Amino acid sequence: MAAGEEKRVRRKSTTAKPVLAEQKPEGDATGAIMRPRRLQDFIGQEQLRRNLTVFIDAALSRKEPLDHCLLYGPPGLGKTTLSQIIAAELGVRFKYTSGPALTRAGDLASILASLRDRDVLFIDEIHRLPAAVEEGLYSAMEDFQLPIILGKGPSAKTLTIQLKPFTLIGATTRFGMLSAPLRDRFGIVMRLDPYNEDDLAIIITNAAVRLETNVEPAAARRIAARSRGIPRIALRNLKRIRDYMAYAGASLVDVKLVDRAFSHLNIDQYGLLDIDRRLLEAIDEKFRGGPVGLDSLASAISEDPETVSVVIEPYLVQLNFIARTSQGRIITDLGRRYLKSHDSGGAGSDEALF
Repeated sequence: MAAGEEKRVRRKSTTAKPVLAEQKPEGDATGAIMRPRRLQDFIGQEQLRRNLTVFIDAALSRKEPLDHCLLYGPPGLGKTTLSQIIAAELGVRFKYTSGPALTRAGDLASILASLRDRDVLFIDEIHRLPAAVEEGLYSAMEDFQLPIILGKGPSAKTLTIQLKPFTLIGATTRFGMLSAPLRDRFGIVMRLDPYNEDDLAIIITNAAVRLETNVEPAAARRIAARSRGIPRIALRNLKRIRDYMAYAGASLVDVKLVDRAFSHLNIDQYGLLDIDRRLLEAIDEKFRGGPVGLDSLASAISEDPETVSVVIEPYLVQLNFIARTSQGRIITDLGRRYLKSHDSGGAGSDEALF
């Protein structure tokens, strides 16, 4: 009996707890340094910033929590950063978790019960919330109440926990996967769009200043031009070029260094990588230009279908290198011209970096 009790205690102690943090964990130290802290420092998304300023000022003047907010758009545009800025502007705590981390209704209950008045709860990848957890959010968002069912069957009772007023910010890259009941409970719904080169160049320049790295304006624009309109990619490119600069013992990031670094990173003038070119070549050569289905195309380049449809394809469609049709994916004339130009001169002159 004692052994059995010890076994049960040990099993209970290893139960996974939901991930909850007052700040989102950074991948490295430079990530935190490069993030803007206030709304006035956030570059781009002009209309979104203007509207948020109005909503935040109104909430502060009424001493009420900001209405629940849903941010959606492609990955890497700053949804998490913007959520942290909102909390900072409101002067409240920022609590971070993610949809996949909330596996049970009890996980959500423990997090909601720990919130203070007007705190910001940020749920990343909110489209991946389990149905049972999502349903628990409905009354919490509308009435700041959390019903908990105690027991089972006819003897079950419902205990209602009164919650502190809070702001839920959800972020998703798959807006269409949100259920209508959850989507309709957000009072503020905002889409983040890819950035233009001018805004990206400013983001790169500001990040370089925080990293104490000298970057020529022309070099910042060159990095921006190859970053697909995504700040996360632009900052990642800046960090890798910074590594090349340090290795070479240079004191300045200029256009020549940027071009040579991108050559060694196999990032071309459109910001395309090897995997992007492999997909274009597969459609053009293996499937004679298409149309080809998603599963067949993913198998041809040894990637899973979701990676192809979510990560690789959107930018190629944006460049008009491929097109999605009812019968499958096809390569466009522009895509064929790109492949020919890349094969003829793109990979030819790979100079030594140093």
